[in-house]
Amino acid sequence: MELKNLIVRRAADADAGAVADVWLRSFATALPQVRRAHTDAQVRAWITHVVVPSHETWVATVDDSVVGMMVLDGEDLDQLYVDPPLRGHGIGDRLVGLAKEHRPAGLSLWTFQVNGPARRFYERHGFVAAELTDGLRNEEREPDVRYVWRPPRGRAPGR
Repeated sequence: MELKNLIVRRAADADAGAVADVWLRSFATALPQVRRAHTDAQVRAWITHVVVPSHETWVATVDDSVVGMMVLDGEDLDQLYVDPPLRGHGIGDRLVGLAKEHRPAGLSLWTFQVNGPARRFYERHGFVAAELTDGLRNEEREPDVRYVWRPPRGRAPGR
């Protein structure tokens, strides 16, 4: 079921607190077994002072409330999080679609190997696992997987 009043737009500085709330709730719900490398306060400061003002950050809103977020950094799709009560309503689909529109040559991303729902979501959107790691290169020290998406051959960029 897709939400009719869903709006996807660039994040504004005023959205930072709500973006942090979505990130924290989503991470806690999706990955309770993964050790977080930073406290809630550190995550909030990072999102407020680094992510929203310095990166291409997008938010999904419903009735002016932030319910999803995503960061695009070059060809990297980073920090895609949807508020847990609203998963399965097309918010992640819209964000990935926007990422593909804005990066028609291709995308890559990392997720934790234990995050089965995220892995199935990305695979459903045409991402292919390209690398598995032991987690020694990420702050959480959790085995992860790099996914890549490339547009189908013969498809014109931007289409």
